[in-house]
Amino acid sequence: MLFPTFPFALFFLVVLLTATAVRSFPRVRHLVLLGASYFFYGCWDPRLVLLLWAVSTVNYLAVRALDHPFDPKTRTRLTAGTVALNLGVLGFFKYYGFFVESLSVPLSALGWSRDLPLLEVVLPVGISFIVFRGISLVVDVSRGRIPEGRTYVNVLLYMAFFPHLAAGPIVRATDFMPQLTASNRSASTGSGERLDPEGTPVDMAVLLFLWGLFKKVVLAHYLAEEVVNPVHFDPSLYGRVDLLLALYGYSIQIYLDFSAYSDMAIASAALLGFRFPINFNQPYRAVSFSDFWRRWHISLSTWLRDYLYIPLGGNRGGDGKTARNLMITMVLGGLWHGAGWTFVLWGAFHGLLLAGERLLGLGTAAPRASRTVRVVRIFVVFHLVTLAWLLFRSASLDAVLGYLGAFGQADAPATTMARVFPITLVLAGFLIHFAPPSLLSTAQRTTRRLPAWGLGLLAGLGLLAAEAFGPEGVAPFIYFQF
Repeated sequence: MLFPTFPFALFFLVVLLTATAVRSFPRVRHLVLLGASYFFYGCWDPRLVLLLWAVSTVNYLAVRALDHPFDPKTRTRLTAGTVALNLGVLGFFKYYGFFVESLSVPLSALGWSRDLPLLEVVLPVGISFIVFRGISLVVDVSRGRIPEGRTYVNVLLYMAFFPHLAAGPIVRATDFMPQLTASNRSASTGSGERLDPEGTPVDMAVLLFLWGLFKKVVLAHYLAEEVVNPVHFDPSLYGRVDLLLALYGYSIQIYLDFSAYSDMAIASAALLGFRFPINFNQPYRAVSFSDFWRRWHISLSTWLRDYLYIPLGGNRGGDGKTARNLMITMVLGGLWHGAGWTFVLWGAFHGLLLAGERLLGLGTAAPRASRTVRVVRIFVVFHLVTLAWLLFRSASLDAVLGYLGAFGQADAPATTMARVFPITLVLAGFLIHFAPPSLLSTAQRTTRRLPAWGLGLLAGLGLLAAEAFGPEGVAPFIYFQF
């Protein structure tokens, strides 16, 4: 079940009305949301519900065990063991085939050509996000950062809550659990009213969902089908301008695709009374690579920082150890995205860029840097990030080399992709990326006057427009594969 579809709209409407009807009974409401989340996940494959429940239950049992007054060594071992179990689940489902195939190469070189057992393992949707939520839960409880609300139902709901279940944002238990225990949580149906004292206005949530819908269904999908996919399928058929256009096209496609999911996830959660953190902040405005990772997939980059980079030692111990910690963090971050050497190299490339700029003292822009210097830095960072996306997008190293090699073709064919529509798509994507952050707030000045039925009508018209102007069928979000 995908966000930008009528089945999801119907599903969400039923969940919203039911959760609103029982808002005075928090425990019943949590059970309603839990049941809806399991139904949502089961729509991909009912067998996955059992896996989700099992992973959630293991983490809950670990949390309960950590409530006992163990000595520090026992607590550390229990926490480490639970983290290892979570990573074991992720490793089996996501990396089993990758490790077996990678191991067979050196074994064959040594003359050990025995076939290793290769199982057909189905990759559960969003397994990486589920595991990361479990790890953050157990680690934060071990650190004493979640003092209350750790009931079985609350843990199950945190692990399975459908807005962030399949592709994030990676909402931490320290942010989510207090919202489950808040006594004033309710979903408003009045115009301009807030979902909670610090939450998102209903009309803003509706606008945010429609904004994400437009970015995914209209722009990201057409960019993929009309620009990116054809060139990547066989780059040898295209000229240099086409190859560049597809590189730029993928940079903006992946931003639109994933930020669209984040927008719709944040909006869906807000309508149900929950606050999710911002996940993107115009990443292609970054003046350095560290600045890029403060703007891109913020929930993941901060997770890697707090649960991997800092425990490794962070920037303590000198430049050499800092560079080592950055490399380890980014390589593992790349491997988290996918079981393939292209993802490992993508992470290593970013690790080298981060370590290099730190050694050169370029991690942040000088306070008095001229506008020209900032523009040059943005230009350099963007193009190196775009080059790295080639590793991210390609299915193999051979595909990467083939794409780069197509730039040097002596008999490169005439440009066939640089037509009005593809170029307009790419430019429109960049205009959206660089649009003022206050754009939705400006639109809200109109929608805040609408009554509840008006907001519902606006949402319905948005879905109809997406159905009418979007391509036939909606491709899954890119991050669903992670």
